Amino acid sequence: MDSGFYSAFSGLAARMDALDLVANNLANASTVGYKAQHEFYRSLSAWLQPSLSTPINDTVNHFGVLGGANLDLSSSSLEPTGNDTDVALEGPGFFSVQTQNGLRYTRAGNFSLNAKRQLVTVKGDLVLGDQGPIQVPSGTLSVSPDGTLSVDGTLVAKLKIADFTKDTQLTPEGSTYFTAPQGAAKAAADVSIRQGNLETSNSDPVRSTVALIEVQRTAQLMEKALSIFHNEFNRTATTQIPQV
Repeated sequence: MDSGFYSAFSGLAARMDALDLVANNLANASTVGYKAQHEFYRSLSAWLQPSLSTPINDTVNHFGVLGGANLDLSSSSLEPTGNDTDVALEGPGFFSVQTQNGLRYTRAGNFSLNAKRQLVTVKGDLVLGDQGPIQVPSGTLSVSPDGTLSVDGTLVAKLKIADFTKDTQLTPEGSTYFTAPQGAAKAAADVSIRQGNLETSNSDPVRSTVALIEVQRTAQLMEKALSIFHNEFNRTATTQIPQV
């Protein structure tokens, strides 16, 4: 009975954690450049003597817990805005951004100019070029497919687009930023810049809504099972233990 109690508890805890991931995907379904995360589960064994384990022990002492989240870096559709400082990436890669906490990477290209005419993100962080922060003179801004910025035909800077190998561990920070291990970034090769466009979120609101309902229902079942086992424990404690 204790194995059933622990199984129900670990199942409930895993689904509660998964709810946070699914709810975050749903909340960012319209966030520019957002990349969804999808939960995965793993089995945790409570049996401490694997050499003496039996098929029955393997069955009743393995509990499902949230193993973590897989980052979905697939590209999504581009949405035209007509804004000269809006840019989108076609292909793999990330814009490089200088924040107070260090170097960050993002697919969100909804940039603007601050009071010093520096190119910044919606959070006010500096967008980086190959030579550092980008200062944009007055005039008509053009961004070529290779990321070169020019004003009235005069070269200004080139966007610093970073890419990573498939095994690089990117860690989400907020809704659109990512951190990467030091030295992991390399210059993106197969990428094209589209001025006047933004990459939409790759979080499907319909899929996220369905997933949210499924996880909620599973959590409710685990909660009900946990309640049953808890009541059974109480019944045993009040009726049998006094007889010992």
